[in-house]
Amino acid sequence: MVTIDETAPVIVRLSTVIDAPLATVWALHTDVAAWPAWNTDIDRTEVDGPLQPGRSFSWLTHGLDITSTVQELVPGERIVWGGTVAGIVGIHVWTFEQSGAGVVVHTEESWSGAPVDAETDELGKALHDSLEGWLAHLKSRAEQSA
Repeated sequence: MVTIDETAPVIVRLSTVIDAPLATVWALHTDVAAWPAWNTDIDRTEVDGPLQPGRSFSWLTHGLDITSTVQELVPGERIVWGGTVAGIVGIHVWTFEQSGAGVVVHTEESWSGAPVDAETDELGKALHDSLEGWLAHLKSRAEQSA
């Protein structure tokens, strides 16, 4: 099982509960091509075919042009992607679990590399705010669809 880098200087862990079917939440989250339609922080995406381990996709967010590669995928439960952009090595783990209250979406991401060492607090806040926004956008769209 792929995990974040627990030794990285920046690690953010966040969760939310979404009042929508697991299939809806999973479909929204893994349809990379549609991300800009519901996540206003993402300007564009490029993906060739369905997500699967080893497949890469590109996306533009907060001025960063990112290429991420899927490292692990358990449909409906877990997806991990990662990559390096501007010297920052990111590993991003998402898990999805049906509970009595809805779907618990948990995200954790680690950032390492020279830029992170140089600006740990600033980049930690940027990652926290970005993931908080992502979860809020995902919750809003999934609950509208449900």
